[in-house]
Amino acid sequence: MNKYLFYISQDYSFAILRPLQEILVARGDEVKWFFEGNKVTKSYLTKNEILIDTVVDIFKYQPDVVVAPANSIPSFLPGLKVAVFHGFDAGKLDNRGNNDHFKIRGCFDLYCTQGPSTTSKFKELQQKHKFFNVIETGWPTLDKLFKTVDDTNKNKQPTIFLGSTFSKRLTQAMYIFPQVKELCETMDWKWIVSLHPKSDPNVIEMYRSIENKNLSYVATDDLLPILQEADIMVGDTSSSLTMFIVQNKPAVTVKNIDAKPYLLNIADANDLKSALEKALSYPDELMQKISDYNEETHPYRDGDSSKRVIKAIDDVLAGKYPLIKSKPFNLLKNLKFRKRLSYWRL
Repeated sequence: MNKYLFYISQDYSFAILRPLQEILVARGDEVKWFFEGNKVTKSYLTKNEILIDTVVDIFKYQPDVVVAPANSIPSFLPGLKVAVFHGFDAGKLDNRGNNDHFKIRGCFDLYCTQGPSTTSKFKELQQKHKFFNVIETGWPTLDKLFKTVDDTNKNKQPTIFLGSTFSKRLTQAMYIFPQVKELCETMDWKWIVSLHPKSDPNVIEMYRSIENKNLSYVATDDLLPILQEADIMVGDTSSSLTMFIVQNKPAVTVKNIDAKPYLLNIADANDLKSALEKALSYPDELMQKISDYNEETHPYRDGDSSKRVIKAIDDVLAGKYPLIKSKPFNLLKNLKFRKRLSYWRL
């Protein structure tokens, strides 16, 4: 039996890690949770899920494995540190123009990648740094998406999911608000709106204010049921777009920073209606581009990515992939984590 710690800081992490938890508990492993910061809703824990309140208690627990859907975690924590990602590569760049999805911060021992397009880049970084392993597994978040297909809403009212990034620089939720408001009043389309939990509360309230028989706002820690229900997604530059597209469904984007051929991207909000009408026609050329993209991004449709993640962890724990170097000491980063967590013990 191994002891696992799920280290999270946002509500969306529940949907990412629970597929792993289900398998681990069923096979007799122990799982506990730790919330960094105050942005995780404690009431989302189920009665069978155990929360560790302090870093001191983490050391008492002595996990064999720490799993995090994050860019970084404290490297001084006990156990094998495993990254399973909080989303797909959306092409977002940091202040220096580097893709944040592939930034190595010296925190993890193992990266479980989602598909060939991310695996190849992380493999290059593995060869460069030599202190972590990279194993392609697929993303556990999507297991339920492929295991529980629901066609009950097909051939009914066309359903559109509107999601948006929280980045003030990239979000277009406010920009397209007038057009969405008009379309939900004039077109026989069903809208489901669920913005990133870090989004501007004023923008969230704007969408809540126009709820009617055709538009509903949903605050949730699990987008998968919405992704399954919707026929089309409207977004900007958000990793949830990929979560939607892997179902082989079209997405309309607004001012996407890296508008690829598999997206129906528009620069003018007034083109939203025509873009949606095109998406709802499922044109052959677009659907082929979506299929090609999915093969590179997340080719796994079996709903068994969680099993592959756990096998990868088991193999690393068993010494199957010995590392050449140790992780860097990361003095400054760990000092920042210690201050954030109010933990100063050695």
